[in-house]
Amino acid sequence: MRNTHSSPGAPGLRAVQDAVVRALAERTPGGVRPGELDRDGRALRWVEAGGDTGEENGPAPVVLIAGCGGGALDWAPVLPELARHRRVVAYDRAGLGASEPRRAAGPDLDAQVADLAALVAGLDAGPAVLVGHSWGGQLAQLLAWQRPELVAGLVLVDPAHEEFQPPLIRAAETVLNRVWLLRAALAEPGPATGTADAATYASGAATAAEVAEAAVLAHRHQRRTVLDETRLTALAVPELRRRRAAARLPEVPVTVLSATKGLPAAMRGRWTAMQSRIVAGHPRGQHVVVPGAGHAVHADRPGAVVAAVLEVAEHARRVRLR
Repeated sequence: MRNTHSSPGAPGLRAVQDAVVRALAERTPGGVRPGELDRDGRALRWVEAGGDTGEENGPAPVVLIAGCGGGALDWAPVLPELARHRRVVAYDRAGLGASEPRRAAGPDLDAQVADLAALVAGLDAGPAVLVGHSWGGQLAQLLAWQRPELVAGLVLVDPAHEEFQPPLIRAAETVLNRVWLLRAALAEPGPATGTADAATYASGAATAAEVAEAAVLAHRHQRRTVLDETRLTALAVPELRRRRAAARLPEVPVTVLSATKGLPAAMRGRWTAMQSRIVAGHPRGQHVVVPGAGHAVHADRPGAVVAAVLEVAEHARRVRLR
């Protein structure tokens, strides 16, 4: 399901995808491949690695869903190792990284879930193991509630929760995002970003990872989408409450990983308790607290995340072969 769409922004965004592919390929055995899906004239893009293991009914692919404002590059600490064992896909939501923005203003909850569903269905490999960090963990749950036939298993990495919205954290997050994005804007290389980045990398003036990190925030719409998505995570709280109350996770393997660092103990304990309730009573659910990990568990303790994903994927494979 590759796309030949070429909007005015497409060349620059394909360069963003190329930069991410280069950065990940340097660490990934077998290389990294770009992928693209036409979503009503808009390109949804991803990178993937790994592949067929030779089994008659191949293992479920692993789809990595980044946290708020993030994308495929966020998964650099775990994608290379996962690719040794499974087909792994890390995608950019609309308006982030290499994916083109929606024509409608700002991110939309249903549109984000619909894009994720289309991506999983478009892989033509049956249901997938969804690995979601933070906001990505909530999107993974939303898809599991709505389209359980697309989900073979879930790994929720310190997932966000609609009942954990401390005002001070929301305010700090907004300020930090604005400072971070302002710094990116001041360093913006201009409309020829793709060419400039390629030249910078070729000249040896920057590593592939540095070029990729700059590219994912080089366009104004990318920076705007980060702020819009941050707002969405707050505005969607009533709807998330309603959907959680009305739904249940399918009986697939589910692992929730909780961080331990980065917040005052009482606040961290409250969040961890909410995360544990996601799998409370679930027949194939488990909750794991990861010592020494901050919110980005996959960056602080990548081995713990890889182990959890492979365990869930193996359980899903066994169920699939029955």
